[in-house]
Amino acid sequence: MSSVLPYLLWPAIISLPLALTHNDNYKLVFPADWYDLAPRDFWNDNKGIYPSPCGLTLGIIAVIIGQICVLTFFCSYKKGSMGKLLTVEKDGAPAYDLKKSMIHHLSQPEGFVMLGGYLIATWMFGLMPASYYSFSGGINWLHVAMQLLLVDALQYGMHKLEHDLDPRLYIWSHKPHHRYTNPKLFDAFDGSVGDTFLMILIPLLITANLVHANVWSYMTFGSLYANWLCLIHSEFVLPWDGVF
Repeated sequence: MSSVLPYLLWPAIISLPLALTHNDNYKLVFPADWYDLAPRDFWNDNKGIYPSPCGLTLGIIAVIIGQICVLTFFCSYKKGSMGKLLTVEKDGAPAYDLKKSMIHHLSQPEGFVMLGGYLIATWMFGLMPASYYSFSGGINWLHVAMQLLLVDALQYGMHKLEHDLDPRLYIWSHKPHHRYTNPKLFDAFDGSVGDTFLMILIPLLITANLVHANVWSYMTFGSLYANWLCLIHSEFVLPWDGVF
């Protein structure tokens, strides 16, 4: 049973979009004037109307729920309650105060304030493609997969650019993140403003404009992506690491 439990984390991370799209449950929860069923171009044809914050709010809540699930899972996993622990680094896992590290992680302006600001600005000012404002169609898993693969490729490219283009760019952007030579999960968003802009915000913006998903696919992708970024910094080998 303990070998199965870790894998339940993934549906838990996206539990909000899964629950609300099942049998179109969102229609029972929210008034019809809180959302659009058809794609809507607010940037070019808004007629003085701004997008409803419903989709934006649900997306942020989905990420928060996912983060709660990840932190709960990791605290339990770290205790060895789901099997034998193997460390990523041969020197072993770093020693740290769990409570202090969690507070530090959740208070990172680069990871949460900047990303939250990006999400709010692009949504409320109608900068997203029209399809993103549509609540119809449920979760399109092909679109979710395309977003995950594309943003990962773009992030890899940005990472390599920061390392190789110019030493001054590396010092300004990515070097602060590499002070963690033996990283832990709570170091995931501890970087710099420049690093977050280049490695997270630009890839997200490009992905949104290349993959025209609906709000549910965007929400599912966003929660998976944000929480996956934490999990890949884990100091312990996770059951699914061989797949990724």
